[in-house]
Amino acid sequence: MGQITDTISGMETKLKKVTQRLKAFRIEAGLTQQQLADYAGIDRKTVNRIENGHFSPNIETLLRLCVVVSKKPTEVFEGI
Repeated sequence: MGQITDTISGMETKLKKVTQRLKAFRIEAGLTQQQLADYAGIDRKTVNRIENGHFSPNIETLLRLCVVVSKKPTEVFEGI
């Protein structure tokens, strides 16, 4: 059971890094959460929940966000 708990904890840590990176990319692009949401075709609350680690984006949403901030999806996961 300890190994499963360690694995889940590690996944949560990695997810936090991904969401922090997405937020940094948005800020680097000079966009507000609302602008990012509008361009990506998602709700601003969803962007907020992703950036705060309360929601895990699906692949489609992740790709949309990457397109808007001009980043490759691999850049989101680089080094994680």
